[in-house]
Amino acid sequence: MRHRPKRSPSQRYRVEQFLPYLESKDVSYEYVFLLNKEDDKIFYSNKVFFKKIFVILKSFFKLLYLVIFKVKKFERAFIQKELFFIGPPIFEKLISKQTKLVYDFDDAIWMRDVSEGNKKFAFLKNSDKTKQIIMVADQVIVGNEFLKKYALKYNQKVEIIPTCVDTDKYKRSIPYSNKENICIGWSGSQTTIKHFDLLSEVLIDIKEKYKEKICFKVIGDENYYNKVLDIKGEKWKYEKEKSNLEEIDIGLMPLPNDKWSEGKCGLKGLVYMSMEIPAILSPVGVNKDILKNNEGGYLCLTDDEWIHTLSELIENFELRKEVGINGRNIVLNKYSIKKNKESFYRTIFV
Repeated sequence: MRHRPKRSPSQRYRVEQFLPYLESKDVSYEYVFLLNKEDDKIFYSNKVFFKKIFVILKSFFKLLYLVIFKVKKFERAFIQKELFFIGPPIFEKLISKQTKLVYDFDDAIWMRDVSEGNKKFAFLKNSDKTKQIIMVADQVIVGNEFLKKYALKYNQKVEIIPTCVDTDKYKRSIPYSNKENICIGWSGSQTTIKHFDLLSEVLIDIKEKYKEKICFKVIGDENYYNKVLDIKGEKWKYEKEKSNLEEIDIGLMPLPNDKWSEGKCGLKGLVYMSMEIPAILSPVGVNKDILKNNEGGYLCLTDDEWIHTLSELIENFELRKEVGINGRNIVLNKYSIKKNKESFYRTIFV
């Protein structure tokens, strides 16, 4: 893995949540990651160029040691997205020659999408890397049909396991109440805050319409500031994630209608829904499967649709409650750990 436990949403929701179930099946494993907390800060910083080079070199030799001395002791190696930050999949190919390789990804990662702090290194990214890893994998796991169609071009052993939510953890613990001040919220990261800004004009109209009746909350980018909407972003912290979400009355997941978004697996919306937060999603990719016929949440494309739906939810407490409960039921029935843990186990080991 690239990140330490509890750091990366993709790793947390697609791998780490299943580990207790694997343990219950007497599976032993070693969780290996490249970036510790300090290296993480350096790697995603806009500055400290030479320190960043040092982190990359340290990670390279850590992987080299892993491949030479440790991988062959294991029956399988599970890789999520990629092992190394740049260049071709040298380590993945070496691992595939020593043990069975299981490869998981939940984004259209063959397309270039580089963090703000590493845009100058974008030319070092290998656009064929995902394809090459798929080709040497013994089993490929993806998050949706769009990703499966891509993977099947290069490997016939492809299974869909949707991005899942731990519904025992992500559940409402505060009773519904008909609040006077409605909080409209978004949870994401510094790399996805641009998606929240797609709704700037919509939210300005909503702010003008409802004034002090509403407020906004942005989780995941502490550098974000919007004076017109009176929003100061908050840093995402694992320890505060649930309590921050519980302050939100309506959850937003706007996305651009492009190929990168087609690869998204709906995590943001699913977490809202698991928490019984009525969710409004862009009708892109897997979102259309999650919320068929606007049951358990809403799909909105145009600004008018967003404004109309937000207005309905702001004005109607019973509707917010009903949509929230229906949304959680969708997650429980299809996108929960309980519903998918056996499929995860069998895909890897049977």
